[in-house]
Formats: sequence, C-alpha cells, structure tokens
Amino acid sequence: MPASSPPVLYTPAQRARRDATAWTLVQGVLAPVQFLIFGISLYLVLRSLQTGEHTDWALASVVLKTVVLYAIMVTGAIWEKVVFGQYLFAPAFYWEDVVSMGVMALHTAYVWAWWQGAWSANDLLWLALAAYGSYAINAAQYIRKLRMARLQKQPSSTSLPDTGAQAST
Repeated sequence: MPASSPPVLYTPAQRARRDATAWTLVQGVLAPVQFLIFGISLYLVLRSLQTGEHTDWALASVVLKTVVLYAIMVTGAIWEKVVFGQYLFAPAFYWEDVVSMGVMALHTAYVWAWWQGAWSANDLLWLALAAYGSYAINAAQYIRKLRMARLQKQPSSTSLPDTGAQAST
C-alpha cells in the first residue's frame, strides 16, 4: 500500500494570500510573545501554588496572558478571513479553532472570576493551570500545522493545480 501524502494545507492561491498579508507577520510576532508570557506566567503560577509567594503577580500575569490571547485570536480570525475567506473554522484549521474556543472559554472564565472576586486565589491559580493546559495543546496543534506548511513549501516532484478549493484536514 503506497504511503499517502499529508493533506495540502494551502492551495497556491491561499499560500499567495498568506504570504502577501501583513496579518501573517502579526501572527508571527504575537505567537512567540504570547508563548514567552505563558512561560513566565506558568512559572509564577506554579511558584505561587508551591510557596504562596507573589500570588498577586501570578494572578495578574494570567490576565496579561489572556489579553494577548484575545489579541492573537482576533488577529488570527482576520488572517483566516484573508487567507481562507472565513473568520473561523476554515477546513484547514478547523480543529485548531475548535480547541481555541475551549482555550478562550477557560481564560475568559478565569478573568471573569478574577474580576468578580468570586474565587479564592488558589482556585484561580488552578483554573489558570487548566487554561494553560488547553493552551499548550492548542499551541502544539499550531506548531504541527506550521511544520506541515514548511514541509509542503519544499519543492516536490508532483504538484497539484490550483483549483480554488480549500484544503481540509
């Protein structure tokens, strides 16, 4: 049985739109910034849970992480509209967007509970860890897609004509 090649992530037209839009650069800047904030915040959250120290810093860092998450989600939706013609759930990024909704729900629940003072600091930090776990899964999904896109960018012996159809995963 011949090995099947991975699904095409971008048609040539979509790749051209992706490469031409400034939103690709915005995503390329925001993603590592968000990951850096995530790493610092994760350290603060874990340290606070372990020692009880710097809890205010840990709690505030999750709010900052959430603000950056919202920025990357809004700009990512715009990017998806430019490249694929729809704001969310384009076939090529469907499951990434589904998981992103869960990530957003957990982060939003955190901010709401933090703002309302509805939960103890310890409970908020555990909610932050749940949100961060979902974020890590989602980040891995996007890193996988980035790798797929890079591999498909390499010249191959067979290329598909641009039919204007969207790739699906």
